[in-house]
Amino acid sequence: MLLPLLLLATTLGAQDLGLYQKKELIAGTDTLRYRLLLPEGYDAGKAYPLVLFLHGAGERGSNNEAQLTHGSKLFLRSDIRQQFPAIVVFPQCPANSFWSNVQWVYDSTTKKRDFIFPEEAEPTYAMLMLMQLMRELQKQYKLLPEQRYVMGLSMGGMGTFELVKRMPNTFAAAIPICGGASAANARFMKGTAFWIHHGDADAVVPVQLRQAMAQALQQYYSAADMQLTIYPGVNHNSWDNAFAEPQLLPWLFSHKRK
Repeated sequence: MLLPLLLLATTLGAQDLGLYQKKELIAGTDTLRYRLLLPEGYDAGKAYPLVLFLHGAGERGSNNEAQLTHGSKLFLRSDIRQQFPAIVVFPQCPANSFWSNVQWVYDSTTKKRDFIFPEEAEPTYAMLMLMQLMRELQKQYKLLPEQRYVMGLSMGGMGTFELVKRMPNTFAAAIPICGGASAANARFMKGTAFWIHHGDADAVVPVQLRQAMAQALQQYYSAADMQLTIYPGVNHNSWDNAFAEPQLLPWLFSHKRK
């Protein structure tokens, strides 16, 4: 009895992920693959919020599937789809690029990695394609200009910060999880609400990156528009804790740009 039930659960899971349509953005010789989930009862004549979700480094590639590993099932929950109808997009970063322009530094003394985010660095080609995707989505679908959101984890958390910086006046709210950015760039992100998540035992991306960024952002925001949640004893996979936050999506969709 157990085996058929397991097979049924696997099949249903695959069918759910199949609701994310496979798409491609081609610009010259570059291709950005992405998956797109339309709201239930989608009406092409109606405008919807947009949620862009950026995956981590481990899900890079070209199969247009790996980027759904984390976070995609959250938006397939029936209660979420009914309460927050939105167009949800999961792009896939090519294997030879990175969402954020960041330098990795290894400290042989502490045996830990550090990250440097140059202020004036050019965007990676994955970021350029991501920005182009945003423009194309606005052409292809009716999107509510006051309800565009971006989320991301690890590399995608870094990309979340950078995309907000590079496309100011675009996103109403952002949720970066276990990523980081240069605190010096906070001044470019005013107007977008942030809920930042990190585990204090993160062995991949130091939690100090988040704390410094949160402190830099706080001078521009009220408590409702800039929140920092640190999970005690949690390593790099703090996205599990973030996705379990009952107010995660209510907080996100409550924000609207003026």
